[in-house]
Amino acid sequence: MPPASPAASRPGRLRRTAAGAWHVPGGIAFLLGRPALWPLAALPAFLALFLAVAGSVGSLYLVPRLEDALGPSREQVGDGLALAATIAIGIVTLATGAFLGFGIALALAAPLLDQLSQKVERTLGGDSRGSAGGLAREVLESLRGAFFFAAAVPVAFLIGLIPLLGPPLAALWGAFALAFQFTDGPLSRRGRVFTEKLRWHREWGPESLGFGLAGLVTLVVPFANLLVAPALTVGAVRLVRELDDSGGGGSPRPGLQPIR
Repeated sequence: MPPASPAASRPGRLRRTAAGAWHVPGGIAFLLGRPALWPLAALPAFLALFLAVAGSVGSLYLVPRLEDALGPSREQVGDGLALAATIAIGIVTLATGAFLGFGIALALAAPLLDQLSQKVERTLGGDSRGSAGGLAREVLESLRGAFFFAAAVPVAFLIGLIPLLGPPLAALWGAFALAFQFTDGPLSRRGRVFTEKLRWHREWGPESLGFGLAGLVTLVVPFANLLVAPALTVGAVRLVRELDDSGGGGSPRPGLQPIR
């Protein structure tokens, strides 16, 4: 009998999604337990929280205008549906403002987050030398990932306006964008280009989705959101290492060991 393929031997999708999500609180715990990482984490953490809150508060001023432009009238659909539409537009607008502010913070803090990512690699005993382009290429890739996330925010807003299905679909799209952005650095250091990164996220779809969804939830959890940007950076390094070393997501790099 031929041996089972790696995909066939994996656990169920729900368990895989939970395993990906675990790397977000795991990243917070890892960060809190290593004070040597705090100097690199402090400014990104502050920027991410401040700009996410500022974006959310700023978007409040757009809610009445968007309601007038996009919301149905009470005469057309009735009071109940009109109220539901108003609430949906408000939630989507506030979330979009927060995610846009968060994306701007990631772009501003990209060099520090990239250094934090590399230091976590060294702490875990891996190779953090990066790709052949050196530090400049690493920072460029990090900035590109941050701008990809910022560009994904308007798409999430438009998806969120679709009745009923819009908000959950927008959350899934936002989760993918978040996971893609934070795993960009670790995957670039493993020599993967853009198309190979997309293939990696398809291969490890449940884990990637779980990680991204947990990151979105952490953005709105008091106290945990103080550390969301550096914690996602740490969690992404651990996630990529663990999945690559499991044998199903591409050739693991020499010297990297699975995380216990």
